[in-house]
Amino acid sequence: MKNMKKIVALAMAAAMTATLAACGSSSGSSSSSASSSAPAAESTAAAETTQTNVDPAVEASTDATATTESAAADAQTPDLSSDKYVGDGVWTVGTNATFPPFEYIDDNGQPTGFDVALVQEIGKRLGLKVEVQDMEFDALVASIGSKIDAAAAGMTVTDERKKTVDFSEAYYDATQAVLVKKGSSIKTQDDLKNAKVGVQLGTTGAGIADDLHGEGSDKTVTYNSYNDVVQDLINGKTDAVIMDQVPAEAYQSQSGDQLEVLPGTQFNFDTEEYAIALPKGDTELLDAVNGAIDAMKADGTFDSLVDKWINNYSAE
Repeated sequence: MKNMKKIVALAMAAAMTATLAACGSSSGSSSSSASSSAPAAESTAAAETTQTNVDPAVEASTDATATTESAAADAQTPDLSSDKYVGDGVWTVGTNATFPPFEYIDDNGQPTGFDVALVQEIGKRLGLKVEVQDMEFDALVASIGSKIDAAAAGMTVTDERKKTVDFSEAYYDATQAVLVKKGSSIKTQDDLKNAKVGVQLGTTGAGIADDLHGEGSDKTVTYNSYNDVVQDLINGKTDAVIMDQVPAEAYQSQSGDQLEVLPGTQFNFDTEEYAIALPKGDTELLDAVNGAIDAMKADGTFDSLVDKWINNYSAE
């Protein structure tokens, strides 16, 4: 019996040895020593645990969501390949970069600002490459459909402009203001009537000055650039400037406390709306631009641009 027990014991020991050897080979190690096989076994167990914790249903749901989002993005991008103006994939947008914070020249000599960021984001959503051209404000409307495909330049929607261009939905409410040298005696509309007023050609301010002084009056001094308008005010060549309030505040902040902004309510100026000017009759492009603006407003992108470029603008 003792011999039989020894035989049984030896057989059991051999079986256990064979089992350990098998575990070692499953770890991918050729060594049968305990010290080399233990870490491999732990690594294998960890890997198996990680795989076990991944829910196949979650993986399938994630893949489906990604596919759905991709399809939705494709569905939201309109096909403008046959459009007369942007069918080549390039959207040329005109601006007048003397109107901070909506458009101005950056340190690299390039147009930047809210309107530039706005059209770049719209172009991205429409699958278009955006090219921004800096030009005289008074030439913008006449150039749409020939030299440029649109204009984004803090442009007010007016019935006169609607005769030759279409406008996107409005994206900003604005009012005119009066920029004067600090300590100026100008306070009312009657004061403006007797003052020499600087304005930029083609702007709402120019129209107001014509109403005050009469068209062609020598009391209204016209310029192609707001930079020149404001500089002549600082130099005493004019008494006031009529321009949009936010840009007026931007110029005031750059003036080293030489200028003062008088609100438009003080002069009974009306509220205006800015919009992007587009070629007349191109409903395909108009609808696409409006769709992009709506989407930007819905997902918070538009508010982020306003916050970055307008609310937190600082003088360059």
